[in-house]
Amino acid sequence: MLGLKRFGCAAIIAAAWLLGLAGSALAHHSFAMFDTANTVTLEGTVTAFDWTNPHSYIEVDVSDEKGGTKHWSIELGSTSILQRGGWKFTTIRKGDRISAVVAPLRSGEAGSLLVRVTLPDGRVLGNGGPTGIGGGVPPSAAPVPPR
Repeated sequence: MLGLKRFGCAAIIAAAWLLGLAGSALAHHSFAMFDTANTVTLEGTVTAFDWTNPHSYIEVDVSDEKGGTKHWSIELGSTSILQRGGWKFTTIRKGDRISAVVAPLRSGEAGSLLVRVTLPDGRVLGNGGPTGIGGGVPPSAAPVPPR
């Protein structure tokens, strides 16, 4: 009888743990904070590339029309999704000049979701996925190979 009680208790603990795990897997933020209907093109200098999960980030300083600098934080997908889209942790380095098409924050703050980025070597990468906002690079945005 004691063995059955221990097994029952262990089963209840295991079930509770699995339910907690499932809940945390579903606890992902939406992208509603980004204005995905409108895009902005940013050209600037990378100050950091954070290759992290659950999302990677490109930090970039962009010159504004007044001659000053505005710091932007660009959110990307997870490292595993980015890798499938051709990214590596060395793809962008501090000091690189990039051009990024982004979906800006609805709040007007200097933050955004990456749609695609043109790297210093001319390569264009999307946000890792094959479709949707921030997905793969549309054919019209792909670089033209040299002849």
